[in-house]
Parts: sequence; structure tokens; C-alpha cells
Amino acid sequence: MGHDGGVTANDPGRTTDPAERERRRRLAEIFGDVLPETTSDDRPDRTTAGDGERWYRENRPPHHDAR
Repeated sequence: MGHDGGVTANDPGRTTDPAERERRRRLAEIFGDVLPETTSDDRPDRTTAGDGERWYRENRPPHHDAR
């Protein structure tokens, strides 16, 4: 875009630009809820090093247990 889209300083989610408001309204009409300004790819990871292994052990199917 190259500009702030009329975003207000008080609330970055609100805009004063009529074209931006219309764009967001159309997106909300199509997708339902307002789309987030950031996605999980944009935010830092909240998992710790052992979370993946713990999840695997808790969700491993019974037929994968050692005999």
C-alpha cells in the first residue's frame, strides 16, 4: 500500500479511509469475521522445545506402543 490506510493512532484496527473500510467490509461479508492483522507466521512461537515430543507421546495411537 505504501501508506497507513488511514489507521487511527488510538486503535490500529480502525481506519478513517473510506476505501479501506469498504475493503474490510467486503472481506467480512465474504469470510465472516474480520481477518486478523497478523497471522501465526508473523507472531513468535509460543511452544517450548519439548512440546512436540510430549504431544507425540500423548497422541500416539495404541498400535504404535512398544511390545
